Order: sequence, then structure tokens, then C-alpha cells
Amino acid sequence: MQDYYYMLVVKPSAHIELFGDFLADVIPVGFEEIDDGFIVRSEENLETVSWGIEQFAEALQSALGEVIDLELTLSKEKNDDWISHYQRSITPIEIAPFYIHPTWEAPKEGMLNIAIDPALAFGTGHHPTTASCLRAIASYVKEDNTLMDVGCGSGILAMAALRKGAIVDACDTDPLSVENTIVNAQQNGLSFRRLWEGPIQETNEVYDVIVANIVADVLVFIASDLKKRLREGGILILSGIMDKYEDKVLRAYKTYELSERIVENEWVTLVLTKKE
Repeated sequence: MQDYYYMLVVKPSAHIELFGDFLADVIPVGFEEIDDGFIVRSEENLETVSWGIEQFAEALQSALGEVIDLELTLSKEKNDDWISHYQRSITPIEIAPFYIHPTWEAPKEGMLNIAIDPALAFGTGHHPTTASCLRAIASYVKEDNTLMDVGCGSGILAMAALRKGAIVDACDTDPLSVENTIVNAQQNGLSFRRLWEGPIQETNEVYDVIVANIVADVLVFIASDLKKRLREGGILILSGIMDKYEDKVLRAYKTYELSERIVENEWVTLVLTKKE
């Protein structure tokens, strides 16, 4: 362990969730969420990360047409086991019947436990879109359902479906996501029927449930592919949708019946049923 580490405090004035998504996608270490932003810690200098956040803020301001104030504070701190400090900041999350917890926390009796540690680009259930998808899986996924998780990330949603007794396939175009999904599943003693690096087009299976927690534009782009892979009367869970893009997504899936709309902050999860 080095004698010092670098700490970057990130405090945006708005759209904190989007900054969190950006950090999860680009930094090679976990980060801590605080009330008004994030803390990134690393034994590597974080100047490049700081610059990247500034560029993202400028691009976001341009895209949204609004001013976003950004406070960045980079410091060099004495290393007093900051990893342990970071671990203490990660709390379990309960979304009945699921209990999502880091590996250093004990499972909860009577719940469907999923142990998953925070890492680069991977969900632990705290983000509104992940939490909403878990609620939808809890309500709509039944034992022995066949389920496809498109863009599996950490594998958290696929593992939740496995815990409910579903038969699960999963895919992601990011090799790091696939690698971490494998590790997380093994850590929980779970296994997929099939897991691959690539798009959903690489399967000819037809599923009872498809879940895709991605972004609105990608959901629109793959609408026809998802329709081919979902059985008549099947359930489609779509998330990663900012509220201002909801209508765009609904237009792409206009032949489906809207069964439920789950809203948290500026994020929307849509539960759709394919009409028979």
C-alpha cells in the first residue's frame, strides 16, 4: 500500500444521476456516493478523470441547454486504509424479496440474497433504473420462466431472475461486463443457461420475459430484435429511460400494451406486454 492516495470530490449542481452513470462508465475504481455528489479515491493521480468530468459537464450543458455548476476538488491524502473506509460507505439495499449486499456484509434470512461488490460500470441496485427493474422482476418473473437480460452489466438483474427460479440467458457487448457477470454469478453459486459477449441477435430463442436496462436510443434501435425474441403475451421490462425520452421509446413499442410504469426521480421503467 502506498503512503498516499488521491481523492477527487465531485459536486454537480444538477443531474447527479447522470454524473454517477458517467463515473461508473469511465473510471477504473469504485466511488462513494455522498448527498451532493461523489468521492473518487485512487492510488493513481486523478487529474485525467477530473478533466474528463469537466468535459462531460460541458457536453451535458450543451445537450440539455442549461447551466450546470460543477465543483471539483482534487487532493492528496495520507493513506489510512481508504479501501476499508470506502467499503463502510456501501450499504445493502432491500427490494423485496431481494436483498442486495456487498460480500463483506452478511446475507439476510428470509430474503433472496445477492452478494455483489461495487466495481467499474456495474450496478449494485442503488441506481433508480436498477432498483426499478428489480421491482418489476419481483412482480412479473415466475418460476421456470425463460428470461433474457440484454446488456447485463454486473448481472444483477439476471441473478435476481435466477433467484426467482427463472431460466436465464444474458448478453452484453462489453467484455468487461460479461467477465464481471461471470464472477458475480459464481460468487452467488448461480449459473446461466447461456451468457455471451455480443448483441441479442446472436440467439434464436423466444423468451417469456426480456429485460433491457440500457438507454432510450438503444432501446429504440433494438425494438424489432426484442419483438422477435419475445413470445406472444410475454413481458418486456425496459429501463434506463430518462423521462423526457419516454414518448420516443413508447412510440417504438406502440404495438405493446403498457402494463406498468415505474418512475423514480427522472428515470422511467416501462413494463410492456406483447399483445397476442
